[in-house]
Amino acid sequence: MLRAAIAFFVLGLLAFILGAYNIAGVSIEVGKILLVVFLVFALISFLGGLTTGRTKDRLP
Repeated sequence: MLRAAIAFFVLGLLAFILGAYNIAGVSIEVGKILLVVFLVFALISFLGGLTTGRTKDRLP
């Protein structure tokens, strides 16, 4: 998902440089949404890891 967000940001910047301002705006907005969704999922995963208390298995 992070790759998709970065791809949309790059596409938006390229469209802006080439003068397609509407496409650039939409691409940047989609990139922002994907970035926020990624951060929410990362936070949920981090908090889930903290609450379960699981650690890596250690060799004896």
